[in-house]
Amino acid sequence: MRPDLRAAAPWGAAALLLVSACAGQSGASGTRTSGEHGLEKAADRTTCAADAHAVATPYGGQFPDAWPFPPGTTVYHVEDRGAQGTIVTAISTSPFRSILDFLNHDVVGRGFRVESGETEAHDAEAEWQGNGHRGRWAIRESASCPGETVIQVVAATSSS
Repeated sequence: MRPDLRAAAPWGAAALLLVSACAGQSGASGTRTSGEHGLEKAADRTTCAADAHAVATPYGGQFPDAWPFPPGTTVYHVEDRGAQGTIVTAISTSPFRSILDFLNHDVVGRGFRVESGETEAHDAEAEWQGNGHRGRWAIRESASCPGETVIQVVAATSSS
């Protein structure tokens, strides 16, 4: 494999993992279900803020301690996927547009710059890099909890 492709492969896998994690629902909070090609969903995205139980910080694995979450956010699931990175799932009582603004301004202001992304009416995602880490975030309006927003961030230590 060419060196430039070898370096990019984990990020492609991490991006695919997050997209897979965002594409479906599982059972109870924190329950993992096998997905296509053996990939597992990161967390139940039907958890509402009233039912979310905060996990301890720091989130460990390869997740950056300096990553900020918006006020009104509860991180309720963390999964260390080794070389693929650490996936953090949260629910926020803030509406989708407020979360999008936070990620594009406050998070960027903390040194995690957006490299590319896509925004639609009810969901958005972006590749990011900074502070010795890189990864992807995805947000979407909660289908189960009106006015709430699901946030998922995958992070891994960058080699450069």
